Amino acid sequence: MTMSNESSPRLRHLLDLVSLPASRMDALLRRAQAFADGAQAPTALAGVAVCTLFFEPSTRTRLSFQLAAQRLGAYILNFDASTSSVTKGETDLDTFRTLQAMGARGIVIRHRIDGAVAALAAAANPDVAVFNAGDGRSHHPTQGLLDMLTLRQAKGEDFSKLKVLIVGDVKHSRVARSDLHALRALGCGEIRVCGPASLLPEDDTLAGCQVSHDFDAALDGVDVVMMLRLQRERMAEGLVASLEDYHRDYGLTAARLRRAAPDAVVMHPGPMNRGIEITDEVADGPQSRVLTQVANGVAVRMAVLEAALAPA
Repeated sequence: MTMSNESSPRLRHLLDLVSLPASRMDALLRRAQAFADGAQAPTALAGVAVCTLFFEPSTRTRLSFQLAAQRLGAYILNFDASTSSVTKGETDLDTFRTLQAMGARGIVIRHRIDGAVAALAAAANPDVAVFNAGDGRSHHPTQGLLDMLTLRQAKGEDFSKLKVLIVGDVKHSRVARSDLHALRALGCGEIRVCGPASLLPEDDTLAGCQVSHDFDAALDGVDVVMMLRLQRERMAEGLVASLEDYHRDYGLTAARLRRAAPDAVVMHPGPMNRGIEITDEVADGPQSRVLTQVANGVAVRMAVLEAALAPA
């Protein structure tokens, strides 16, 4: 859970979007937009140590959290599991406690196991805030927020008339789950989900969504197309027949995109498998907001870090 108080300006932790009230989400998005517009807060976290504790690889999330903290005046501690005492058998909890003992007040964690970030947050000292940078297939709250900021910039704050399509491996995607929670909380009018049956969840993740296995039909008239990375390891599990088949059935091409609304925007959390779930002409085309998402990641993470760590 997020462990925040809606009436308090201070964010305790950010572990998911499920328990984040819509009003708090809106406040974070407004502050992020201010940062995106050039607002400065170079001393907001002066003297504060922020550590990126990543047990999985990352490019966009790790670097944008580091840049966000730096722009707020924080000290940055970059933890690399492959060169740490984790390789000697140190537990995740002992590593976390070591960082706390060194004075880290903000700890940004990515972990391969569902629930691992929340478990570490439960061991946090009262003056330490934990930020989930992606755990297992469960949550990626700052990605959900930056996607909502990107949508607001493209389509306005009223989501009630929007038709949003999420395509691909939803079953294993923490990004999709966070986006779905955010879209519901912000009143999205219609959420469509499309992918092969083997890559769609069987639980209540898709409650209230229009689910389809026909990509062409699902695209008709949508305002937003959110593509997800095909996790190639799913091929080894037999969940995808071949890359060629997947691209034929679920790859977004310029021709396919013409089925969407004329002013539809395309999003992708990255990294992209070009030529598989998305073609170059779409990824780099005028309707793509992929690099806008990357830029918004810094602004959103600045807003989140400030809300949790800046002096009251």
